Amino acid sequence: MKALVYNGPGLKAVEERPVPQVQDAGDAIVRITRTTICGTDLHILKGDVPSCEPGRILGHEGVGIVDSIGADVTAFAPGDHVLISCITACGRCDYCRRSMPSHCTTGGWILGNIIDGTQAEYVRIPHADTSLYAIPEQAGADALVMLSDILPTGFECGVLNGKVAPGSTVAIVGAGPIGLAALLTAQLFSPARIIMIDLDEARLAMARRFGATDTINSGTRDAAAALMEMTDARGADTVIEAVGVAATFELCQLLVAAGGTIANVGVHGAKADLHLERLWSHSITITTRLVDTVSTPQLLRMVEAKQLDPGELVTHHFAMADMIDAYEVFSRAAETKALKVIIEADDPRTARPAA
Repeated sequence: MKALVYNGPGLKAVEERPVPQVQDAGDAIVRITRTTICGTDLHILKGDVPSCEPGRILGHEGVGIVDSIGADVTAFAPGDHVLISCITACGRCDYCRRSMPSHCTTGGWILGNIIDGTQAEYVRIPHADTSLYAIPEQAGADALVMLSDILPTGFECGVLNGKVAPGSTVAIVGAGPIGLAALLTAQLFSPARIIMIDLDEARLAMARRFGATDTINSGTRDAAAALMEMTDARGADTVIEAVGVAATFELCQLLVAAGGTIANVGVHGAKADLHLERLWSHSITITTRLVDTVSTPQLLRMVEAKQLDPGELVTHHFAMADMIDAYEVFSRAAETKALKVIIEADDPRTARPAA
């Protein structure tokens, strides 16, 4: 089968690999129909994720069709259409019982990290009964791929951790896919203002289309001064960091209101300073989290009811044979205007379009 393989920092290739087989009784083998690339995959390629070793098939998002199952799998059968969660959950350990499956003792974020992932024609899913979700056969597959990771990540790590509330002011730093997912789901709580901050004017325009009340181009304006002017020097009740670099985390500290919350979502590969000399008396909360995907069933119902349409985040389609091209487009998003790219098992020029 074709697979996108990480071969060390800066090195990747599409290689032929054996089709995975059931190893444990709780496994399912899923034939991938659509997958995507995440910013976390780019962090891996930079060498920021030491747990991901050379030779690993990347990817932790996708939808597909169950090909085979282990003897203990009872919730799914071959032929079922499924959504793959980026988090593998046993459902039994202490962390899973505390609704923290990202720290599952035999799962968590292992796909495309500790075990081979979804950027391939087939993938092995451990703990299938509690790590897959049934989806309608005719559902819009592009939108559902967004439910593997970015929509629950923006919602759980940004909106819920950030305590977005009716009438509040929300600032989101980073208008990439995760930031836009936070923007989409923040609106479920009716904040008075959502201020999006980014360097890319095209992404800020997309944010306005998706519901941002205000935007700030931090490449042309002092973002902190602009936001303080917008809020009468009060700051934002919730500040969501959706980039994962020191400069944006430190910017968030300039934006947060007294009593507010900084919700870190970005994957940080280097240290960032915490300015307690300024913040020690501000009664702020800083949260960190790896997505747990506990909100996936709720978000899936919203997508099926057309209350959310994360498929709007998809800007490009590629065939699986062209995964290197997909990475090039995704990694040069400022030039290519890419948000999320979909990789299809069949050539997208001949595949049946998503419903």
